[in-house]
Amino acid sequence: MRAAGPPLLFGLRVWASVCLALYVGFWLELDSAYWAGASAAIVCQPDLGASLRKGWFRMIGTMLGAVMSVVLTACFPQDRVLFLGGLALWGAACAFTATLLRNFAAYAAALAGYTVAIIGGDLLGATGGVNADAAFLLAVARASEICIGIVCAGFVLALTDLGGARRRLAVLFAGLAAAITAGLTRTLTLAGPELPNTQPVRREFLRQVIALDPLIDQTFGESSQIRYHSPVLQRAVDGLFSALIGWRAVVSHLARLSRDEARQEGAVVLQSLPPELQSPPTYAEPARWIADPTGQHRICELAARKMIALPASTPTLRLLADKTAEALAGMSHALNGLALLVADPARSVQRGSGIFRLHVPDWLPALVNAGRAFVTIGGVALFWVVTGWSGGAGAIIFAPIGVILFALRADQAYAAAMIFMVGIILNVALAATVTFAILPGLGTETFAGFSLVIGLCLVPIGALLAQARQPWETGLFTAMMMNFIPLLRPTNSMSYDTVQFYNQSLAIVAGNCAAVLAFRLMPPLSPAFRTRRLLALTLRDLRRLASGRIQSDWEGHVRSRLSVMPDAATPLQRAQLLAALSVGSEIIRLRRNTHRLGLGAEFEQASSALAQGDSASSAAHFAALDASLALRATAEGATNTVLRARGSIIVLSEALSEHVDYFDAGAPQ
Repeated sequence: MRAAGPPLLFGLRVWASVCLALYVGFWLELDSAYWAGASAAIVCQPDLGASLRKGWFRMIGTMLGAVMSVVLTACFPQDRVLFLGGLALWGAACAFTATLLRNFAAYAAALAGYTVAIIGGDLLGATGGVNADAAFLLAVARASEICIGIVCAGFVLALTDLGGARRRLAVLFAGLAAAITAGLTRTLTLAGPELPNTQPVRREFLRQVIALDPLIDQTFGESSQIRYHSPVLQRAVDGLFSALIGWRAVVSHLARLSRDEARQEGAVVLQSLPPELQSPPTYAEPARWIADPTGQHRICELAARKMIALPASTPTLRLLADKTAEALAGMSHALNGLALLVADPARSVQRGSGIFRLHVPDWLPALVNAGRAFVTIGGVALFWVVTGWSGGAGAIIFAPIGVILFALRADQAYAAAMIFMVGIILNVALAATVTFAILPGLGTETFAGFSLVIGLCLVPIGALLAQARQPWETGLFTAMMMNFIPLLRPTNSMSYDTVQFYNQSLAIVAGNCAAVLAFRLMPPLSPAFRTRRLLALTLRDLRRLASGRIQSDWEGHVRSRLSVMPDAATPLQRAQLLAALSVGSEIIRLRRNTHRLGLGAEFEQASSALAQGDSASSAAHFAALDASLALRATAEGATNTVLRARGSIIVLSEALSEHVDYFDAGAPQ
């Protein structure tokens, strides 16, 4: 019973949200009040933050779609072909935009696409003729119905659910921060022959950091304060990435040193750390980080400054100290985000001047999704115009929903569309049973009786959705919850027209069949192909960077590609992308330092060879540059600038030698 309690409670919330939305719609005597109930069911999610965030973005997408429906009607008031062509173009544009965005922002873009179809389906009537006179009022009515459903669902959920995304996110942040810091410390402790293989652990941490993004979006839905300080959380995630990159550089370099060198220089760096960081078994406890994030932040920040100021006589020691400092500085940003999440009273978190940057990992998937949406919507519209099918309006509504929304699932799109189709077919049977067997037999037209009947359907569906663990379960029960009310189509005075019901059901099934067929005939890019493209695009950008072109926010750009790497990518391919990220960052640092030292010409010669895809020649030139830097240090005394430049050369050389096949692949563009 304890295990069944939360799912059952979610089912009751869904039922209450739908009933409230339908009641308000009937009370206001809206023509299609069922859209309010359908929107309430769609917005409801097992997590409060996800529900509120989804509702907010659904409202934005609905408004955009309503405005665009009026614009299209105004542009093509007497021509249904041009109107449907504009509808297909708008759907393609929304599919393109939704692919570029992430999380609920992508959902808003997708919704803007098929909201025009929802409004246009009623504007076009049974034969596809545009009723321009009713466009504005119909757009206002549909937008109002959808917004009523969103508000009702948000009201019910906010009253009955306290939410827990903020706490879950804090636990994840604390666990990752503690484990990464302990792993770095352990690496320095065991430097030498006992150096453990941390590559699988680091890759798992990388996967967990990437997976934080949806939970952060849910936390924004629960807390306006967290949403206001969103730049702090973005820097916290970037800090975790930086900590992993710094840890990787330390491990990679220690593995290449001799036993005595690794042990000696690892001990120097380790002894310079605060005592708290030198005891990883106890320091790796997340509870300590949650209890005092400000204190841990202060420890990591001071340790990073101490590493930067650490006296070093060799480039190897300078490299280890700087990369350790880079990891600890990233960890301090992560702890700043943790302090925000747990509302640590000891620290006043400043919002900062966060600037939104849209990094596009690859334009091709967005173009493919846009082309598929245009062809599908245009094909369904053409079929409607040619055949004059009376159910064409329903098909033109549900085809864009499937082809735009499921395109965001990438290589899982076809499977998700098929599961959605199964859910619709089951819903048709369920809605037919309720409409023609149960409701007429009640002998009453009261709203209370109707609510009890739909509760017998919605509560179990919602409970099954809340406890779903497999993707097919989630897809199936989501489809049933989303489409039950649109299939039932309740009105103030219920209609039991069998022909109309099955014609509408056939239209919904046909629209989703068109989406399924589109994913089969125009499948998404395969994971292997997308992985190869991401690696090739990163290599192209790296060569441009090496040739002297300015690359704005290099690390953020490559991290965006790392975050969309398919799960099917091999460990070697992920390592190659991380190596490219590291090489690009070192090129930026080395260019600045060598020009400051008057050795810019030698650096440009070495980087030019790298830009040409010749790693061997580039490594030789970097070795010559290192020799020049060594002479400069001998003549003028070793300075941190010289040692850091030589440390960057070491990182570059190690990466080039480890992944020579990747850096020499293809011809530069």
